[in-house]
Amino acid sequence: MRTSLCDTLGIEYPIVGFTPSEHVAAAISRAGGLGVLGCVRFNDAAELAKVLDWMDENTDGKPYGVDVVMPAKIPTEGAALDLDKLIPPGHKDFVERTLQRLGVPPLAGEGRAGVLGWLHSVARSHVDVALEHPVKLIANALGSPPADVIERAHDHGVLVAALAGKAEHARNHVRNGVDIVVAQGYEAGGHTGEIATMVLVPEIVDAVDVPVLAAGGIGTGRQVAAALALGADGVWMGSYWLTTAEYTESLGESAMQEALLGATSSDTVRTRIYTGKPARLLKTKWTDAWAEEDAPDPLPMPLQNLLVAEAHNRIQRANDPAVVSMPVGQIVGRMSQVRPVAEVMENLLRETKETLARLKSL
Repeated sequence: MRTSLCDTLGIEYPIVGFTPSEHVAAAISRAGGLGVLGCVRFNDAAELAKVLDWMDENTDGKPYGVDVVMPAKIPTEGAALDLDKLIPPGHKDFVERTLQRLGVPPLAGEGRAGVLGWLHSVARSHVDVALEHPVKLIANALGSPPADVIERAHDHGVLVAALAGKAEHARNHVRNGVDIVVAQGYEAGGHTGEIATMVLVPEIVDAVDVPVLAAGGIGTGRQVAAALALGADGVWMGSYWLTTAEYTESLGESAMQEALLGATSSDTVRTRIYTGKPARLLKTKWTDAWAEEDAPDPLPMPLQNLLVAEAHNRIQRANDPAVVSMPVGQIVGRMSQVRPVAEVMENLLRETKETLARLKSL
């Protein structure tokens, strides 16, 4: 179960786990993989700094990484309130009407302006904070980060990874100085392209000369073995950690967990309603509403996020599994029980080894 990626990242097993939970990320690192903490939820750099301090203390000296959302081209952006003026009133009316129809109550004055982590300037502050900690990897969900960010990371001895949905994207990433390419297939949760993992991974492996991680629809050892057979140096898993015990403990019992545990692989939809870019979400009454004929077209990033941010907060507080808004991949059909991260890793490793042994015996 060791590949060259293990030596590159200083990990025991070629399994990289992306998660918005520091508790899950730390547990993945302790179990021998590389936990990668999603930073987009942090509006305040000081809050991220505290969380990374906690990571430093709870990973047993094992390496970990962070994930930011940063376009390669620096966009023109103002404050959240200025951007809010660019959102058409009709879109705001649609969101409010839909929430009322779905029985989602207001927040009693607790609204939020939006998740500012989608803004380029805030993502840069995430990089600034990360480079003050012993992170091993900075991954960018939107492809290659700007050249100066890559250069700064390399100056600190930090590797840079970027997600790619096409071989062309992967080649561009490597030309820009990216060290690791995450080949993320159509099955994946969150931002994802149009090519399936089985097709995409070997295309990208053949296109670049850097380590490639297979992503999209991976949640079993058989799939890890398949990724290695396709030429990948390891796997990048995101959705599968959403039903781990550590994630549940950090959130408490929630409608989101209930919805995920009861979903099948057919219960997702790829849509732009979450951020303005195509992303795979759990299919619920909320996503259905945006697919109706009278629904407006989603706005571009970051306006769509600013439009729906308070709605997502209200939906979370409403705690109705039929309405939740959650990025998740098609592997959700196998996420039928809550288990500790260590147990998930143990099962992945055991099944991978069994699968490789079976193939060797053929």
